[in-house]
Amino acid sequence: MAFKRSRVRFPSAPPKLPSFRFKCAVNTADNLDPIQMTPTKKSDMRDWIIQGFNRAEDAVYIGLGLLLAATALTLLITEMIYFGHYLITGALSENIVFLLDRILLIIIFVEVLYTVQVSFRQHLLQPEPFLVVGMIAVTRRILVLTAELSKLVKDNEGVFRNAMIELALLTLLIISLVVCLRMLRQRDRSKNDG
Repeated sequence: MAFKRSRVRFPSAPPKLPSFRFKCAVNTADNLDPIQMTPTKKSDMRDWIIQGFNRAEDAVYIGLGLLLAATALTLLITEMIYFGHYLITGALSENIVFLLDRILLIIIFVEVLYTVQVSFRQHLLQPEPFLVVGMIAVTRRILVLTAELSKLVKDNEGVFRNAMIELALLTLLIISLVVCLRMLRQRDRSKNDG
């Protein structure tokens, strides 16, 4: 008995399957209507509210940035005027601590402005700029305190002792801030490597 082979003919193009398009506003299935797979009114409202908060946050960051920039520029111009005045009158050596204190204050404003800029750009709060601002503020206080130390010795021994305790605590604080900054940078390096 011989079997007869029958040829099966396939169409030249595969049959077209119906295509489905899903509309999704958010990646989660929680806010989608399971029957229609379209965003529900609740997700539309959430998106609208989130966009409103993002715009408000951006407006606040822009306002803060403008205020900080204006303040830093005003302080810088004022310091340049003071520096010129002290230079002309020959009183620069007596007021050098005052000028250094104000310069460090300007640097603090610039660092906070940088933090606002990063927060505006990335919508992310970075801890490193705050640590740098803290280190500058502590350094500023240490410089002012050591400059006033000679006056404190003459005035009162108790005040001098309190100033020395404050100086020791400020030194510990700056060491801890440096350690924290170093740990954060090592963490960032290990994230980039791995």
